[in-house]
Amino acid sequence: MQHDKDAAVIDNGNKVRRWITYVAGIYILTLGLSLAIRAAIGISPQSSLTRTMTLVFTPLSQGNYNLILEVIMLVLTFLVRPKAFKASYLLSMIPALVLALLLDLNLWLTEWIHLEPYTANLVLLVFADAMLALGLFLMIRANLILMPIDLFVNTIQQMTGRKWGNIKTVFDCTLLALSAGIGLVFLGAPHFIREGTIINAVLVGQYVKGYFYLYEKFAARKRTAEFVPVAD
Repeated sequence: MQHDKDAAVIDNGNKVRRWITYVAGIYILTLGLSLAIRAAIGISPQSSLTRTMTLVFTPLSQGNYNLILEVIMLVLTFLVRPKAFKASYLLSMIPALVLALLLDLNLWLTEWIHLEPYTANLVLLVFADAMLALGLFLMIRANLILMPIDLFVNTIQQMTGRKWGNIKTVFDCTLLALSAGIGLVFLGAPHFIREGTIINAVLVGQYVKGYFYLYEKFAARKRTAEFVPVAD
């Protein structure tokens, strides 16, 4: 699906299987996001921005704001490089819509979670990041449609020739600054930006690496078993 991940993990086979994997990945990712929000000790830059907006203008849900952000990113993808923009990029709004709907669903399903001890919230965040990363891993493995945000980051990478990871870091920091700025202007202080934001930034990437490593080990063991000769 994206970046420079090991091709051995990418699934280029049956489309139905890949779509099932992709949608399952979106659901697990949004469940992880929802649990991270319920941990209440800080969330990712993108989530902190859309979550802050739900306090600034309450009629819209976080899923709504997430979808609006994806639309903005798709428009920016066109504006920064119009000649490279493909009509197929418009299809990226389909998974973006699904993600928005599932995010609101999982926020509703996890609404009852309110943990008091800090340690419990920390454990919940660590688990939530593992879920989020698993969803991301499944979406990468399915190798289908990029979300508009990833399309935008990819477009900037192609324009500048810089490393994808460095551009994504700058992009995340920009979202974080926007979240903090909007919080200061409209709410008197930044919201949802705490130690959990740093934990999320560190853990998700490491979890994804771990999932790739485990899958590669599993696939290698499976291939070895298939070629072991059966004794007469």
